[in-house]
Amino acid sequence: MSTKTNFSSQPGRLYIIGAGFAGQALANEIRTKAIFGELVAFLDDDPDTIGRKIDGIPVLGPIKDVARLLRMNPADEAIIALPGASKEYLKEIYNILKRAGFVRIRILPGMSQSIDGGDAHLIQTRSIDPQDLLGRTPVAVNLKESLAYLRGKRVLVTGAGGSIGSELCRQLLSGGVSRLYLFGHGENSIYQIDRELRLLQEEGVGEKTTLIPIIGDLKDREYMDFILARLKADVIFHAAAYKHVPMMEENAVAAVENNFFGTDNLINAARHNGVKRFVLITTDKAVDPVSVYGASKYLCERLVLEAAEKAAAGINYMVVRFGNVLGSRGSIMPLFQKQIEKGGPVTITHPEMRRYFMTIPEACSLVLKAGGVGLSGNLYLLDMGEPIRIRDMAEQMIRFYGFEPEEDIKIEYIGLRPGERLDEDLWGRDETPLDTEFPRIRRVERTRPSTVAPEDLLEKLSPVVRFDPSRPEQYRDTALLREILEDAIPSLMPLRLAQGAVQETVHGY
Repeated sequence: MSTKTNFSSQPGRLYIIGAGFAGQALANEIRTKAIFGELVAFLDDDPDTIGRKIDGIPVLGPIKDVARLLRMNPADEAIIALPGASKEYLKEIYNILKRAGFVRIRILPGMSQSIDGGDAHLIQTRSIDPQDLLGRTPVAVNLKESLAYLRGKRVLVTGAGGSIGSELCRQLLSGGVSRLYLFGHGENSIYQIDRELRLLQEEGVGEKTTLIPIIGDLKDREYMDFILARLKADVIFHAAAYKHVPMMEENAVAAVENNFFGTDNLINAARHNGVKRFVLITTDKAVDPVSVYGASKYLCERLVLEAAEKAAAGINYMVVRFGNVLGSRGSIMPLFQKQIEKGGPVTITHPEMRRYFMTIPEACSLVLKAGGVGLSGNLYLLDMGEPIRIRDMAEQMIRFYGFEPEEDIKIEYIGLRPGERLDEDLWGRDETPLDTEFPRIRRVERTRPSTVAPEDLLEKLSPVVRFDPSRPEQYRDTALLREILEDAIPSLMPLRLAQGAVQETVHGY
């Protein structure tokens, strides 16, 4: 979740939607700082609260009745502070506020994942967007309880500047970790998450944690061993990966080098330097993979599970798999938003394409929980609910921005891109999902052993990925790399079929 708080420079009147602990915490901060305009009232639907005053602020309601009576000025803002509210209720509240004339509507997002007790802060609010209203209601997770296993530990997050990695870091602020290492190879993204976390700490969010940004590359074996020897990390959450499916089809060697070889480098460095807990974050595209990206992540899963078999007692290696997340960089929601802002068209690959979705905060909170309750050698699956048709999501987003699909904003179908398939599965033909005692966390059990030997593939692919003077003709040979992968992973789509099944002229999903 973003924490950028762009309140209007022109002071207006503020209305807080929800008079519970979160709303009251925001109201107290507004009064204390006295820089965000006039706090007029709470709006609430609780009959026991309506008509009261909380610290001198009246509670008005029901919301749908009161909102019609308000007279909005352009600078007026509403802040939705409703922990645990369903998506349906949030959508209803949003529509009421829009009809009432509110131009500025903010939300305190991901509350069931990231806030316990009265820990709500203005810096955590942001403009409401479609991901707050689409999909299912996230499962509530008590972060302070879930993160107890990390208290006092040194935690490293790879890919800390990415969508998943950065949210893991935000939530880890509540875990009482002694040091939080922000690892990534992108200077700007690591700078941004480091700066954001420091601002959150200044505003009193979470607990005191020493933040250490680290620029490095998983592909550098010697460096990974060097840096982990010095960091003395207790726990690693491995979120770094090249992930864009069509792009990785065009850059297959880079995908395998970064994802597969990079993960192997990280595991070896972790093993050599006493890391006690290693959690790999993986994807539904690793299930019977058809793309190079999916194949690389499948091989990462195998690496981690084999590392668990060789690990000593007290050393834990595990895998957490889930599907798409709403609003990640390069995903469909930001793309659709840009297309809608330009007046369309919204581009979709196929009218029947479906994907599993959950919000980034929910996915990350469940990853952190699974990392604590999970057992070494297991692959855990986040329950994603039912798959959503991409066309339906596009139509809902178009309506969110006040337009009508096909009338105001056209939808175009552009065909499948390289490495894509119509539907993704969360478990494979040789896997069975089993319930655990923890809501929306399942354990995946293989019904027969995998025939893929990651160590053998590392050896076969090494001269393709790493220059070998004795075999210079194999270096960066994409055709050889695909031949080796296709031989090991029968589900992988041959390149000629992938290229023949797509149109590459327009970016869509």
